[in-house]
Amino acid sequence: MDYRHIQFHIHEGASEGSCSRPFDLDQLQALFQAAAFWAGDRRPEDWAIALAHSKPIVSVWDGDRLIGFARATSDGIYRATIWDVVVHPDYQGAGLGRKLVESVLMHPHVNRVERVYLMTTHQQKFYERIGFECNATTTMVLFNQPVDQEGLPVVVEVAQ
Repeated sequence: MDYRHIQFHIHEGASEGSCSRPFDLDQLQALFQAAAFWAGDRRPEDWAIALAHSKPIVSVWDGDRLIGFARATSDGIYRATIWDVVVHPDYQGAGLGRKLVESVLMHPHVNRVERVYLMTTHQQKFYERIGFECNATTTMVLFNQPVDQEGLPVVVEVAQ
C-alpha cells in the first residue's frame, strides 16, 4: 500500500488553534477501541482532559480518518513520559509507529529532557529498536482510583 499521502500533525496541546487539524474525540476513542486493549473503554470527556494536559500530541491521518496517535507529558528539562502510542491495525507494519514516537522525541518540549519514560505491555522489542531500554529500577506504580469533582476531599487548614 502507498503511504505517501499519510499526514502527521503536531499539536501543542489541545488548545484552540494549536494545529490546523482539530481533534475529533469520537474518532480518537474509535481508534483506541480498534487498536489498544488497554484503553478501549476511555470516554471522550476524559480524553479531552488528558489532551489538555499533554504536549506534544501527534496525530496521523489518512484523509479524514485518524489512524495513529501518541502524546507526551514533560517538565521540559528533566523528565518526559510518552503515552498512548497507537496505530490502527490496518496501517501497522509500515513504520508509522516508529515515526510517531520519533516525532514526539524530536519535539522541543521532549528532546532536551534527561530521561524519557514509557510503559508498554507487549511491545518492548519495538521500543528497543528505537533506542529505549528496559529499566527495572523505576517500576513502581500507584493504582489510584479516579475521583469525580463532587467526591473530592475537603482540605481543612489547621491554625497553629
